[in-house]
Amino acid sequence: MKISDEIFDLFARRGREAYFGEPVSQLEHALQTAHQAELVGATGSLVVAALLHDIGHLLHRLPEDVADRGIDGRHELIGAAWLAKGFGEEVTEPIRLHVAAKRYLCRMDKEYFDRLSFASKQSLVLQGGPMNESEVREFEASSYSREGLLVRQWDDTAKEVGLKVPELSYYQTFLKNM
Repeated sequence: MKISDEIFDLFARRGREAYFGEPVSQLEHALQTAHQAELVGATGSLVVAALLHDIGHLLHRLPEDVADRGIDGRHELIGAAWLAKGFGEEVTEPIRLHVAAKRYLCRMDKEYFDRLSFASKQSLVLQGGPMNESEVREFEASSYSREGLLVRQWDDTAKEVGLKVPELSYYQTFLKNM
């Protein structure tokens, strides 16, 4: 089975599940994030990264209340590693870095932290909290830090109930062209 088929199967099986304390499903969140990327003219690989940035949540099989249980599912690492079997770094690295980008932004911009949802603030604590100085330097040195920040920005705004966006099938061409 091709990875694009596996992705569609995964979203068909688990995409309707709740998105960890947010008012949208996993699939709605993924589609809204990809749509945000497309609205600003992002590259195809960055649109795919936006679409798949939280696929690790669908892979790790932890319950929706995982953060309430004090567990960081490390979804960004699980997703990036799984996707590496079919995609290059231009897709997997922004996914791997989108949690680090939240930690970076919380260190660099107090107002950013204030705009986070309750669920994002809760997971931030489990993910290590705002970065320290050495983590900031390491993040900034990453070849894909800019892309990780973009995915994070789209991720943060992709939680709107009832927002009309293209369906998953729309992204089939993006996935198969990677």
